Amino acid sequence: MTTSVVFVGVGGQGILLASEIIAQAAVVAGFDVKTNEVHGMAQRGGSVVAQVRYGKKVYSPLIPRRTASVLGALEVVESLRWTDYLAADAFAVVSSQRIVPVTVSGGAATYPELNETVLSRYFSNLVYLDAVEKATELGNAKASNVLLLGAMSTRLHLPREAWEEAIRSSVKPKFVEINLRAFEAGRAAVLENGTVG
Repeated sequence: MTTSVVFVGVGGQGILLASEIIAQAAVVAGFDVKTNEVHGMAQRGGSVVAQVRYGKKVYSPLIPRRTASVLGALEVVESLRWTDYLAADAFAVVSSQRIVPVTVSGGAATYPELNETVLSRYFSNLVYLDAVEKATELGNAKASNVLLLGAMSTRLHLPREAWEEAIRSSVKPKFVEINLRAFEAGRAAVLENGTVG
């Protein structure tokens, strides 16, 4: 069976690093892994999506529609762009962060009113949290991507040792400890609330 994961946000949020950590953890756990990333205008705050697939044998990095089992979103609106790729019972972890695009700040568009109640209409299995605030409390807001990853890991069924090794090999040495703490905080945010058994 292949596990398919979608991680989304905007440029500068660390989407690609998070997807690298997922892929590395799956490799350490002994799985075949394929990844795909789209980050066209990422440096200008544009959408970024990373797809990671792992299993005994994976033939394509592209996730077929309605098959992804886990979604991680670092920006609220971006979470909705990829709903078509999720299986009916998919686990969605969405950060409450809003990054207003130029079209909205310039008056050409309106940012939608989104909150946990609205998002629960789209995601039957939702964890909604403020990843940036939680990471800031730990000492580094930039660790919000790994904090979200920790929450996602509660459904990715990879060994804890594999996650730790992947974090250690993917981030700069001086940021390893903060990222390990962020990962644990993300797991705890889900497990302590009883969202995942």
